[in-house]
Amino acid sequence: MIPLLILGLLKQNPGSYGYELLALMKERHYKYIVNFTKGSFYYNLQQLEEKQYIKKVDQLDNTRETHNYIITELGDKEFEKLMYKYGSKTEYINLSFYAAMLFANEYKSEDLTKLIEIQIEQTKKKISLLEQSLQHYETIPTYFKKMLENSLSHHLVNVQWFEGLLKDIRNEN
Repeated sequence: MIPLLILGLLKQNPGSYGYELLALMKERHYKYIVNFTKGSFYYNLQQLEEKQYIKKVDQLDNTRETHNYIITELGDKEFEKLMYKYGSKTEYINLSFYAAMLFANEYKSEDLTKLIEIQIEQTKKKISLLEQSLQHYETIPTYFKKMLENSLSHHLVNVQWFEGLLKDIRNEN
């Protein structure tokens, strides 16, 4: 999925250099879409260049030479393929907490309480990050804004669920 993100960002920001694209991915919290590292980002950027989906356009900055990228015609076709590939999929949410909940009755209630409190804390942090991103809505593309709003709704519902689980555990004890 990283190639789709890079190609899409280059369509939105032609002539960007690698670090600029990586900074946009971090700023826009794309980590909620796909897990990436600096290394995996640059590996994919290199692969896209080798496959001639993007090409380097060297530009002389005021202080240094930068390697700016543009998407090629072949890259446009790949972008269209990837949009269909990922846009037509509906997959289950892979939340590891769900797997742990399958065996909640076999786990000490005080330890389960701690796990749920961790989930609440982590989810509230995600909510805060999403709210911060949405405050800058004028710089966010419309569909990405809608996606962030959907994600925010999902996390708010999860906090309610987690708090309900805590209440149930405490009432049992």
